[in-house]
Amino acid sequence: MYSSVLKRGLDIVGAVMLLVLCAPLAAAVATAVAMVLGFPVFHREQRAGRGGRPITIVKFRSMTLDRDTDGALLPDEARLGRFGKLLRRTSLDELPQLAAVITGDLSLVGPRPLPMRYLPRYSPRQATRLLVRPGLTGWAQVHGRNQVDWPGRLELDAQYVEMSSRWYAPLIDGWIVLLTVFQVIRQALTGKGVAAEGHASMPEFFP
Repeated sequence: MYSSVLKRGLDIVGAVMLLVLCAPLAAAVATAVAMVLGFPVFHREQRAGRGGRPITIVKFRSMTLDRDTDGALLPDEARLGRFGKLLRRTSLDELPQLAAVITGDLSLVGPRPLPMRYLPRYSPRQATRLLVRPGLTGWAQVHGRNQVDWPGRLELDAQYVEMSSRWYAPLIDGWIVLLTVFQVIRQALTGKGVAAEGHASMPEFFP
């Protein structure tokens, strides 16, 4: 009942409230991105949604569009400057994804959506993360986010899927939301969890 009906209603109500509250902040971030990085303001990327269905994730752009002499984009590390790092540390780049919660592509809580190219790389247990709607935050995010290696992160996602079918699933989601608030504050102050060591975010996932 909770995962199939009530959670969706809470997602919509929560996302609408957050969008209204954060609208002035989102407008300020969009203006800052346009002034510092130029246009486009948004970065769009295809990710795997529930059941492996392709969805489009929209974020505020945090990297430049600098290219090498052959026209290829430079590595992420070379395109992520101080401004982009600030957006990521504060998670302000994630604000546009609230709209995807309203449309149903995302939930407020669930495994983070990952690239489509990862689908054939999952083990059967890791693939269970696709049984639920992906989320803005999740069990793996409040246990270290990008500082957790891929096996550990995907195992945390599988654990969340198991818990989502239990009677205490609403309590788990509420706990994750609460921990996320503290995680974002800690992340903004220390930068911990934003990226794996030596990377702009996470290295490529290979089994």
